[in-house]
Formats: sequence, C-alpha cells, structure tokens
Amino acid sequence: MKYLIVGLGNPGSKYENTRHNIGFKVVDAFAAQRESNFETEKLADVARTKFKGRTIVLIKPNTFMNLSGKAVNYWMQQEKIPRENVLVITDDISLPFGKLRMKGKGSDGGHNGLKDIQAVLNSSEYVRLRFGVGNEFYPGQQSDYVLGEWSKEENLSLPERIETATEFIKGFVSVGLQLTMTNWNGK
Repeated sequence: MKYLIVGLGNPGSKYENTRHNIGFKVVDAFAAQRESNFETEKLADVARTKFKGRTIVLIKPNTFMNLSGKAVNYWMQQEKIPRENVLVITDDISLPFGKLRMKGKGSDGGHNGLKDIQAVLNSSEYVRLRFGVGNEFYPGQQSDYVLGEWSKEENLSLPERIETATEFIKGFVSVGLQLTMTNWNGK
C-alpha cells in the first residue's frame, strides 16, 4: 500500500513560520520522526518513508498555495496512488487554534489551495486534515492573518499540536480514515 501525504504551504523562508504553512510543518515533523529528508523534485519537495509496512510519499508543493493541485495530481500519477490514499494537510480559519479535524470529503471552505486541488482532481472527495489556526482578524484582513506569523502563545502550544497531527497521519495509513476520525478528531 502506498500513500501520498500533502502538506500545503508556500515555498520560501518568507512564509516559513506563517499560519498558512502549517501543512509544511506537519509533514516536516512526520519526516523528522521517520528520519527521512526532503529533496527538491518536480513540482514539490519530496520525502519517502515507511510506516507499518506502508510506503509513504510526503510532498510539500513548491507551486505556491493557489496552484497546489498541479503538484498533487502529478505525484498521484507519478507514484500511482489512488485518491482514497491521499491526505492533504491544511490550515483552517474556521477552527480554533490547534483544533484538528479529519474529513473524507468536503468543500474548499474558501481555501485557495483546496480550491485548486478540487479543480484539478475534479472532485472534493479526498481526505483532508484541517489544522485550526483561529480567526483573530478583522473583515478584509484574512490574507494578512494567514500569511502572518504565530503569536507567542501559539508558538508555545504548536509543537504538541503538530505532534498530534502526525498521529493522524499514522492512523490514516495504518487503520484508515474512519477509525482515525473516531480515535483522533477533537483531540
């Protein structure tokens, strides 16, 4: 069994510690746990590892957030990974900071990365792990907020929340979507 785990974010040091890049942070943490390193390949930084006998391909698209679908589609085809074995990790302003929720399908919720993935795959039926970043911004300030850096308080809690997000990845590849949602959603 082969899985594609996609961390959404924007490439470059300018975006490294922004809320929008939490997907990158989660796959970085998972790769570090597995002692796997990312290498720049076509359309993404890619790391490969194994977990409980499953092959896992981790990608961080370098296409910028709004064109994430191109990288996701390319690596699904390249690695011959079916849509049901794809997990996309993204920031979500409709969840409080640190709240994690996995879903098997859904709308893009106004998220440009998810919007592009859905357009390219021509489907909203793919698994996503939504990482709450809160919504402490005034109307019209959403872009500045998600492209802003974490607060001091958030930075203190971030390592534990990222660690929990990696447990979702382990669950997804070992026991599947339903059991992972039952065991981990809301934690």
